[in-house]
Amino acid sequence: MTPTVNPTQPRSPETPPQAAPHAQASARRVLKSVALVLARHEIRSLRRWFEDFDRDILLPILLGEIALHNIGALQNGVARRASTRAPQPPVPPPVASETGCCGLKPCNAYSIAAATGLPRETVRRKIVRLIELGWIHREENGHLFITEEALEQFGSMLSSRTLTELLETADQVRRLLGENNG
Repeated sequence: MTPTVNPTQPRSPETPPQAAPHAQASARRVLKSVALVLARHEIRSLRRWFEDFDRDILLPILLGEIALHNIGALQNGVARRASTRAPQPPVPPPVASETGCCGLKPCNAYSIAAATGLPRETVRRKIVRLIELGWIHREENGHLFITEEALEQFGSMLSSRTLTELLETADQVRRLLGENNG
């Protein structure tokens, strides 16, 4: 015998209400639209990185990982220390010059290979190319540091082009999601 449900009785908390088929279809359409907007943004970005790095898509990945190791560790340390004292104005991170590093956390080809999952020999070859381009400095002990030149070139590029596009994409996604909720 199956239990009968009285429509006037409230549902039990463990039984979620079924969304109307129309609402489910509308939500799926919105999610597909959001996925398309995000995919367009990502493909446009990948194409630019491909062109900006002499058609070698691994170079921006490796440069980014090295920068994250160098600067990210520095920023995390600053954030932890800052939480225990009064706020202070941000200090630009020191970067490697041609003569060496100044306060950044070093990394090496092995740590970058581990972070990216790329073979070490591939990482070593690509690092040589990044050094030739002047975007990475390698010390005699193998420590790798991002250079001022790389930060200037790609920092200005990111702030002018990519950040604007990212914010526009985010606004477009918010509008699509708002249309579904409205």
